[in-house]
Amino acid sequence: MANVGGVKEVSGSANSLEIENLARFAVDDYNKKQNALLEFKKVVNVKQQVVAGTVYYLTLEVKDGDKVKVYEAKVWEKPWMNFKEVQEFKLIGDAPTDSSSAST
Repeated sequence: MANVGGVKEVSGSANSLEIENLARFAVDDYNKKQNALLEFKKVVNVKQQVVAGTVYYLTLEVKDGDKVKVYEAKVWEKPWMNFKEVQEFKLIGDAPTDSSSAST
């Protein structure tokens, strides 16, 4: 049973289509509001909180020019109302660099 109000890890679905769509929505919302050109790369971590709907805490990598950065997004969703809102989108820092994620 879901722990209403409690924040929990979302296992096994960090890169599901639903989560990826929420992450892309958060990046697009930020780009519109800040007149930025961030480009979604991947979801790194997901947590969720059951409220009137669900609040997703997404840690994601985005491309900012030629650098990859890590952001945290907080997205509130109420699917039965066709409602989605980015409540927070903030820079955490540069993405860790390793040879497997470096591509040109």
